[in-house]
Amino acid sequence: MRRPDQVAAMEHSGVRVLMADRPGYGGSTRLPGRTVADVVGDVEALADSQGWERFAVTGGSGGGPHALACAALLPHRVTRCAVLSGVRPQIATLPPEEALRGQLAQLGADILGQVEAGGPAYPGAPAGTPGWEDPATRERLVATFADSLDGWYDDQLAFAQPWGFSPESISVPVGIWYGTADEHVPESDAQWLLENIPTAEGHQYAGGHLPTSATLIDIHKWVSSPTS
Repeated sequence: MRRPDQVAAMEHSGVRVLMADRPGYGGSTRLPGRTVADVVGDVEALADSQGWERFAVTGGSGGGPHALACAALLPHRVTRCAVLSGVRPQIATLPPEEALRGQLAQLGADILGQVEAGGPAYPGAPAGTPGWEDPATRERLVATFADSLDGWYDDQLAFAQPWGFSPESISVPVGIWYGTADEHVPESDAQWLLENIPTAEGHQYAGGHLPTSATLIDIHKWVSSPTS
């Protein structure tokens, strides 16, 4: 879900960004049974289409593991990897498909109901973010939480099984950003990543799961820095 503050931070930083929907989200075709590591082929294809031999990767929340997959499996192409509010690997047993989809549908309906009632435009939204009355915001929210649950469902399955790479094998610089009051991902996940990725460095910011534009600009500055 692309947010106005993300776009503003990109424009301020002067970075060129490709932001693709994972399979099953938005207009992206679903890939049933995908693993976290399957994202690497898509990222390579996108980079090749732009003529990018070398590039940085970033991933926020559920995108964090996918960014780490690129860092682990494309060390000859990835210069830096930034993870924002990312989760750690954790094998888990999930409910049957019907039950899990029901849980996700209820969570999505609750989020949309809160936004429509005047709440934040998404969980952890910084102050001043456009709300339900903004057509673009409403379109993004409905696409994410109501139109299809396939991408969300497949992410849950992918995160609960082996990711297809070892975080300990990552050799490119990795920045781990995490908030002081993240309401969705515990700080222990960030600490696990910092302890198990040899090249990781921590960046704590004041705030919740999703940061303000100032932190996004810091991330863009970091990923754009030259590597030794």
